[in-house]
Amino acid sequence: MGFGGWLTNYKRFNVLPPEWRTRLTAGDFEHFRTYLSEADAENVAAMGFDHVRVGFDQRVLEEKPGVFREEILGLLDRFCGWFETRGLGVVLNLHKAVGNYCDVDEPVQLLESAELQDRFVALWEAVARRFAHRPGVAFEILNEVRDVDPAVWNRLAARTVAALRAIDPARWIVVGPTCWNNPWALPRMAVLDDPRVAYAFHMYEPSAFTHQRGVLQAAHCFYNRDMPYSGDPERYRDHARETGRDPHRFDGFAEIGRDFLADVLKDAFAWKEAHPDRILWCGEFGTIRHAKIAWREAWMRDVTSLLREHGIPWCVWNYLSTPNDGNRFSLVDDDTRRILSPALLRACLGD
Repeated sequence: MGFGGWLTNYKRFNVLPPEWRTRLTAGDFEHFRTYLSEADAENVAAMGFDHVRVGFDQRVLEEKPGVFREEILGLLDRFCGWFETRGLGVVLNLHKAVGNYCDVDEPVQLLESAELQDRFVALWEAVARRFAHRPGVAFEILNEVRDVDPAVWNRLAARTVAALRAIDPARWIVVGPTCWNNPWALPRMAVLDDPRVAYAFHMYEPSAFTHQRGVLQAAHCFYNRDMPYSGDPERYRDHARETGRDPHRFDGFAEIGRDFLADVLKDAFAWKEAHPDRILWCGEFGTIRHAKIAWREAWMRDVTSLLREHGIPWCVWNYLSTPNDGNRFSLVDDDTRRILSPALLRACLGD
């Protein structure tokens, strides 16, 4: 189970003036302290999940370059303890790094700045030292690297892994490819000479379905139409034509269903077959909250069944969403924290 909306996606920066984006407010800190409780850990464990992935932002953890907020580190440490005591694994994920906000353009890009890269590595060194007492917690060094030169990202990833290994030789580390962790980017990702590095990708296709009528992506907001899963691909071709995308990617399919998803995931399956001794993990996938529940159930069931067939573990997105999260992918009710339907839970678990 993935956890966003807490230390990441607590605000949508694209609606804020640039001078406000780097500041944390009293309301932000109230949110960080109260959004989750141990009852949520008990809830997720009772549902049957075996690990969790929690995102945090560099601007939340880093007070200034080289100085890290002990309060935030303490909240993350407490979160890890809740799940470890219940036998669940934990992945700490740097969801948004300075210079690599996956959904907001920034004036200086991470992979174009030696200074930002030094800060990035220093952050992970600080986290490794702070979490030395929790060797079972995995570190996912960056979520959804933008569409950048893969060679530059491969160098920074290798440098970061080497820095972590100097502090902790045995911890599991997770690395993903460029282009927002899309599976077709996996072949351009360097495979490191380190048996305790796992590799991640994300799955949100067809995005016209998973992000339908979402307010953060211009195309889906513009098209403004319900998009059924297991539906006629002509509707998806209409979406592509009206929004300037390639309509032919939906050709050859009788419906947007399991066969379409298998085609989308073929690069992940090929990567797994080529690297049988490595862990490939689908670290994020899900559907927008306002899609019809039967469609969400069917899509999730097809994705998890394909992943299971190919021996790929997964982590669903997302437990709960904040009101600020314009694309709410939550799987539980905001107030009761109950899963939205029993069939959705079964699909998430791959049953």
